[in-house]
Amino acid sequence: MDDEQLLADRFEEHRTHLQAVAYRMLGSLTEADDAVQEAWLRLARTDTTDVGNLGGWLTTVVGRVCLDMLRTRKSRHEEPLDTDHLPDPVITSETTPDPEREALLADSVGLALLVVLESLSPAERLAFVLHDMFAMPYEQIAPIVDRTPQTAKKLASQARRRVQGATPSTEPDLPRQRRAVDAFLTAARGGDFDELLRMLDPDVVLRADAGEAMRVICGADAVAGQAETFQRMATLCTIHPAVVNGSAGLVNTIDGTPFSIISFTVADDRITVIDILSDHNRLTHLDLTAILG
Repeated sequence: MDDEQLLADRFEEHRTHLQAVAYRMLGSLTEADDAVQEAWLRLARTDTTDVGNLGGWLTTVVGRVCLDMLRTRKSRHEEPLDTDHLPDPVITSETTPDPEREALLADSVGLALLVVLESLSPAERLAFVLHDMFAMPYEQIAPIVDRTPQTAKKLASQARRRVQGATPSTEPDLPRQRRAVDAFLTAARGGDFDELLRMLDPDVVLRADAGEAMRVICGADAVAGQAETFQRMATLCTIHPAVVNGSAGLVNTIDGTPFSIISFTVADDRITVIDILSDHNRLTHLDLTAILG
């Protein structure tokens, strides 16, 4: 086996981990793939003879690439995704495990958490993701963000407070989540405002991303007021149960074509967050084979 193939094989051993890091950093599956590919290109042209921990070296490279990508977003004056667009969802099946895709979500990275991460500064996000999600020491994080270890720790702490304060609690039992979603669907099909209201947390948040500025609706009365829209969706679409970023969700199709993906956050048998992605351009680029075949 030649040296190039050996290096490629060693890189592949770390690919899933690197994709998981990049996805949490960027909230985009396409950009995460780009970041991992850039790490491979940098590896291929670097003498790694003295690199004792290739996984750590590659994680550092991916972290720097992602940090540059996030800073480029900011320099273009793009709005944070929590007010602009939903992050890319990762779709899996409730009945057929997919270890590779599930590895992306090993820390139950729901859409609600990714939305909060999008509100952080690039340096805060990197420090939080690498330390809290991947246990990288601050001494290794500091050079990536060009700060001292103490400052890197402060960045992660600031991010942690924002994440803990803004991320809703989640029912860990998927079947229990599914029962709440099924009850919501039953009420939607019947256009039953009172039953919809019963299934919603008083402070429920609905985020709908159709490709333009994301629409946000807050409060049970306002969300249940969309009963007619929910009823139309439930009537027109073929509804496929799915797991969306580790939570009970739906893939909705019309004549076999993806129409929307919905993720539900459930706590105490009530729905606290509904995330709807119906941007046709983005839907066509998502891997839905686990659900649609």
